[in-house]
Amino acid sequence: MSMTTLTSREFNRDTSRAKKAAEKGPVVITDRGKPAHVLLNVEDYRRLTGDRRNIAELLALPGSENIELPIPDRREYPRKANLA
Repeated sequence: MSMTTLTSREFNRDTSRAKKAAEKGPVVITDRGKPAHVLLNVEDYRRLTGDRRNIAELLALPGSENIELPIPDRREYPRKANLA
């Protein structure tokens, strides 16, 4: 895995280069000579974050429109707040 460093100006001028470099490893984007951001491909990002997805992301996946999601009726009602 190689790491590439680009200035923010280089990144803005040639995002295709940054995306290609991110397929080989992290891309560090500098701002005034200091590391400011890191661009990763999605596989590396998911590996780092543990691939945690929320329900909205899962329901947005292709093919999820055919999933039946039974949502039970709520029979309980919240208690009144005790403000005493």
